[in-house]
Amino acid sequence: MIHGKVRRAQFVTPFGPGAMQVLSDGTSVITAGLDHWFPHTSTLDQEEFRIHEWRLERHLGVQALYTPPDYRKRDYRDPDKPNTRMSVPVLRFPAWSFCPRCRSLTPHPLNELERPRCTDQSCPRPNATWAPYLAQVPFVALCERGHLQDFPWVEWVHKAVNPQCRRPKLKLRTAGGGTLASQRVECDTCKAHRSLERITSVEQASNDQGQDTTYLTAHLEEDAEFICRGAAPWLGEADGAETCGQPLRGSLRGASNVYYALVKSSIFIPQTSSTAVDPDLLAALEDPIIARVRSIARDYLPEGATLRAADLRRAARTNAFRLNAFDDAQLDAGLALLEDPAQQPPVPSPDSETTAAVDPAPFRYEEYARLRDALDSPELVVRVPQRPYKADIAHLVPRIRLVEKLRETRVLWGFNRIFAESHTTHAATRMALLRRTAPEDGIAWLPAYTVLGEGIYLELNRERLADWETNPLVDQRLRPMARRFQHVADERHLNRRDVSPRLVLLHTLAHLLINQLTLECGYSSASLRERLYVSPGTHGMNGLLIYTAAGDAEGTLGGLVRMGEPGRFEGVIKNAIDNARWCSSDPVCIGSPGQGPDSCNLAACHSCALLPETACEEFNRFLDRGLVTGMLKDPDLGFFTSLD
Repeated sequence: MIHGKVRRAQFVTPFGPGAMQVLSDGTSVITAGLDHWFPHTSTLDQEEFRIHEWRLERHLGVQALYTPPDYRKRDYRDPDKPNTRMSVPVLRFPAWSFCPRCRSLTPHPLNELERPRCTDQSCPRPNATWAPYLAQVPFVALCERGHLQDFPWVEWVHKAVNPQCRRPKLKLRTAGGGTLASQRVECDTCKAHRSLERITSVEQASNDQGQDTTYLTAHLEEDAEFICRGAAPWLGEADGAETCGQPLRGSLRGASNVYYALVKSSIFIPQTSSTAVDPDLLAALEDPIIARVRSIARDYLPEGATLRAADLRRAARTNAFRLNAFDDAQLDAGLALLEDPAQQPPVPSPDSETTAAVDPAPFRYEEYARLRDALDSPELVVRVPQRPYKADIAHLVPRIRLVEKLRETRVLWGFNRIFAESHTTHAATRMALLRRTAPEDGIAWLPAYTVLGEGIYLELNRERLADWETNPLVDQRLRPMARRFQHVADERHLNRRDVSPRLVLLHTLAHLLINQLTLECGYSSASLRERLYVSPGTHGMNGLLIYTAAGDAEGTLGGLVRMGEPGRFEGVIKNAIDNARWCSSDPVCIGSPGQGPDSCNLAACHSCALLPETACEEFNRFLDRGLVTGMLKDPDLGFFTSLD
């Protein structure tokens, strides 16, 4: 039986549905779609895995979020114990394998349960009863729309979309080199042979539209295109339901561009902060256990009915004691506020002169509006420092908040292949790749997981930031970076971004502070993360959150919040700015016209401003120390130049 162990969070990223991984026994498998993650059995209690995150559910258009199931041994003393012996299904892929001894190529079913052995009678073996295990081929074929299939071995070696060889007997041979040209597939039946040279190449098509195509599509057979057939082996569709029409590209199965998880994250904020209802009551109703009971009770209500206090107490059963402090009238008022979207207060908006069209990030703005002031809820605690910060810091960073508790939810809503981003395909198409059919109960859901942490939120001086952004030297310095990214975006199918001075300033400041906190606070740089709140305009967002969310106890020890207290955080900021004035790679770093990923950084390298990619939202792009500290020739270029 093929099986392995994976952390639950890894089924969100990087091993979600459609992703390949190699198990401990060497078998390459692909994670199956969401259709069979929670099989409908008499002992299934799916609500145990429910994550309540109302903003993500609303934003992604789904009714529920669930953590991947964990495996639990069956207790034979309690056979009705729910959620035992559950696992995430996987399929053996690639289906084609070769023998390490005789090099024979053979296909096997996706649901093969055991590691296959060579069945070729001509295969040399130590004795008559022992045959070598087969190794899966290292090559696959994929398209930009997310489809994946086995490499077309039979078609490739015969140079035909529809081969005429009746009983092909293939072998994969190698000449001992490390290139694709040294790999060769042969057919012993008709003696055809062909190397794998250029199967991963892209070339310009000769048609009038000038669209890119691939060598595999254009040259598998001359004068005929071999296009994607829409295969989705993780959904059990090895051959594809219909032709996709996109060019096919060969790839190593372990290449980084085979799977890009599309993950959306959110900092949980209370569903309402209305003062018309007792905050303690709202906290009790939003408690994870009671929220789960509300969800279950809502499913059993008649159509059009609303959840009432009596229904909630009856559904809570042994957990009803959590509501004993409130009478039915209070519970009805709280439920009316939480269960009826029409009763929800509007999300705080920017100042009246700022319109929705000016703010391109409404999803982030909800978090931004809540983090700016004090808040006390079961999942999010924001505190205003009791003492003021020093005047020189308060002038530049007038708003600092201590986030003593936060919960981040990360949801997998789709994936890409070949390109990390795709602006040509609708988001619903990417989400549809996660499952074969719609769920039977009609409840659309996505896999997710949560992590707890703490953080420091800070916001720059609006007036000073507006004056700084109008400096012509700032725009002149960033113009080459913006042009380079536009070129990269066109070449690699990335979404367009507004590479603004505000984005680069806040992003670089976040990196400098994280590097400094790792030295003074004791956290590793991989356990700290940034979250940027940036939008254009004088009244747009201009904040950043540095927080811990590593999924373990390290994120809840309180050390980060303690470093944000007055008397400590001033030193962190000053030391971060002072250390950024000079890099050990200067003058090469400070004078660089472009470096880092895609050459989309200026004065930023591994010695001064780069972070582990898990800590950065922008893949270590859009960084420049010059906009923070200034340059030797242009000291006024830096926002923090006046900070001694």
